Amino acid sequence: MGKSRFGKISKGERLARIKRSSNYRDGKFQNKNHTPELAEGENVFNLIYEKLFKKFPNTKPINKIPSTKTDLHQLDPAENILVWFGHSSYFLQIDGIRILVDPVLSGNASPVAKTVSAFMGTDVYSVSDFPKIDYLFISHDHYDHLDYKTIIALKDKVEQVICGLGVGAHFESWGYDAKVIIEKDWHEKLELKNGITLYIESSRHFSGRALSRNKSLWVSFVLHSKSTKIYLGGDSGYDQHFSEIGEKYGPFDLVILENGQYNKSWPYIHLTPDEVIKAANDLKAKRIFPVHSSKFALSNHPWDEPLKRLSALTKSTDLTLVTPIIGEKLNINNKEQKFTEWWLNVQ
Repeated sequence: MGKSRFGKISKGERLARIKRSSNYRDGKFQNKNHTPELAEGENVFNLIYEKLFKKFPNTKPINKIPSTKTDLHQLDPAENILVWFGHSSYFLQIDGIRILVDPVLSGNASPVAKTVSAFMGTDVYSVSDFPKIDYLFISHDHYDHLDYKTIIALKDKVEQVICGLGVGAHFESWGYDAKVIIEKDWHEKLELKNGITLYIESSRHFSGRALSRNKSLWVSFVLHSKSTKIYLGGDSGYDQHFSEIGEKYGPFDLVILENGQYNKSWPYIHLTPDEVIKAANDLKAKRIFPVHSSKFALSNHPWDEPLKRLSALTKSTDLTLVTPIIGEKLNINNKEQKFTEWWLNVQ
């Protein structure tokens, strides 16, 4: 295991810029509200003991996760689509531009090989399946969102990287030209190609790839095009930022929210299915696409519980749940598109 996969911490002018951020205090980035990593009474030794010695049922499926293979090289440029790769990795084509979000395609979401392995059937895409990418969005630097092997393989296909402050240090250490890396703070914006505006917004989470924590910034994204408004949530616990973003930018045609890897031990940094509903309503969402599940077991809940719970909850609301299988096209402009509850057929 080489040190390079850990990336680098910011120095020099990058660090000087970080220190000018109002979100950086006492030597690290801070959430808007107090955010303990663990619940009161919990400690990391209990979590290690649970991981090593306790058995939790059905955290991984026995069968393959279903998938299909959309040819991304042959897409009609006029199509506005999303293609999911499991967990929080997905491809967007909107108004002719191609965006890749948090791609993790190496089969592992850990710096240690074979410790957090992808479920069977989820690794059907590789970097060779991607066309040229206009923008690579990275929400934060955790291993299940920023994958060293995938990022190295993508280098010659990516025109620009957009990420939070400090994350660019990893990319430069991995051979990316500083000119292609755009690092932003919360509440900043960018004008992308073809009249698309991107707003970089807050989330409630943390960062870090080695022993140091919160030296780079975690973000969410608001994407405004001529045809649609989409919220890309990254990882986040529930907090007031959802209602603030909803008031500022909503309503949203589609919100992409994490729904999985929650745990009673860390209630402040991930969403439960009930909180996904609250966040979607705060955001004034029309449709929810739940991610952060169905590829890696990072917590101890049954692998299909997040989708079962969220599906049941949305049936008593006006929200529309969209649940494509891996590789299936989600038509962003087709609000009537139907999807199956595919997880019901997987053991």
